[in-house]
Amino acid sequence: MTLAMQQPWQNLLLFDGVCGLCQRGVQSILLNDPAGVIQFCSIQSDLGTRLYREQGLDPEVPSTMVLLTPEGAFTESDALIEIGSLLGGWRRSMSLFKCVPKSVRDWAYQLIARNRYRWFGKNDQCMMPQPEWRDRFLN
Repeated sequence: MTLAMQQPWQNLLLFDGVCGLCQRGVQSILLNDPAGVIQFCSIQSDLGTRLYREQGLDPEVPSTMVLLTPEGAFTESDALIEIGSLLGGWRRSMSLFKCVPKSVRDWAYQLIARNRYRWFGKNDQCMMPQPEWRDRFLN
């Protein structure tokens, strides 16, 4: 039985809730996903911490977002490509990056991830979603 079949979500994105870049990414997904295909959970929440640990990752030092789907868990560049596929339309073209070796894609992802607080800022607390989006956040 897959993780998604055991849980009350289909596609759940675990994200760093205090990261400025991550918050902008979540807001972009919300604006481009009116059907609500993707739900969200901050790594800093109790549920997010547990799920992040279940993937063998340290929630005290979040280094990647994690997308949990019926097909499995995706991290780093694979998560970005899968998000594009879920959103559809022109974003599906992100799958073209699968032609780039995963090691190269993940190197670029990790470079940005290591510098994200310096380049995009770090907040003292997780973002508060707009009322119309609150049901898409699991905390």
